[in-house]
Amino acid sequence: MSVGTRITGTQNWEAAHRAVEDVYFPHELVALDSPDQVDLTLRTVELGPVTIGRLNWGTDVSIACEYPGAYEVNIPLTGRLHADVGGHEVVSLPGQATVFHTGRPSVITRWTADCHVIGVKFDAEHLEREADRVHSTIVRSRLRLPDQVDITNSAESSWFTLVRALSAQLREPSNLLANPLVGPQLASAVTTAFILAVTPEDANAQALRPRLVKRVLDALHDDPARAWTLADMACIAGTSVRRLQEGFAQYMEVSPTAALLDIRLNRAHDDLARGAGSVADISARWGFSSSSRFAAAYKRRYGTSPSEVRRGLVS
Repeated sequence: MSVGTRITGTQNWEAAHRAVEDVYFPHELVALDSPDQVDLTLRTVELGPVTIGRLNWGTDVSIACEYPGAYEVNIPLTGRLHADVGGHEVVSLPGQATVFHTGRPSVITRWTADCHVIGVKFDAEHLEREADRVHSTIVRSRLRLPDQVDITNSAESSWFTLVRALSAQLREPSNLLANPLVGPQLASAVTTAFILAVTPEDANAQALRPRLVKRVLDALHDDPARAWTLADMACIAGTSVRRLQEGFAQYMEVSPTAALLDIRLNRAHDDLARGAGSVADISARWGFSSSSRFAAAYKRRYGTSPSEVRRGLVS
């Protein structure tokens, strides 16, 4: 898991464009005034799957982006951030944050010259996987985030306080945030706090999920490598196999074995991304009966093979 800091200041338009693209996303940048007026200040830290930065363009700009493979939350500290998000206008001022969704083209129609932003980028796989864990459910394809967050509310304010405190530490390239022992823990804290703030489980959601389903999901998350059978899961739930299957179908829209496969693939994907062993090692570590079955399931899920991911790490 890579961890690193970056500090950039430039009055060159192309250099400013490249610097922000390298940290965040490829994008189309347009100067709403003169590009000669750009005065970029950019300080960022990459905590593995989470990037936190402070940036200001020094001139009015617009930015079009498709946000590939990640979510981004832009929090103005000063100024205004105007955006077209999902076909409607969102204007964020201090005390608000704009949320950009992975794979959904959006346009920041005006980032004002006086707008200093804290930008938090979450790797999509990481954020969705953590949502699974926090809510003890399979929500990967159903993660719904608001387009705008009021960070003056209690839970949102607590998350913003954490992020703002971390971003304020971006003073020197050798700061504590860049420590590889500290970064992953901070990334997890920032992600979990964000999920709890913006995707709370309400009483109705809890009521719809029977205790038997939650008990099984908790057990699968705790020990996904175990050679689980439906009978084992039913025993954990204190019910019959048939009732267990009906509960998962009704409340989770997946079978218990599909839920287990999803959890195993999450763990294996994380290990592959970190280069934590060979494909065979990772397959065995997370309870797959064979490397070939693991590879087939992985390709269906991620669109590439585990061996291709491994080759990409060492090439």
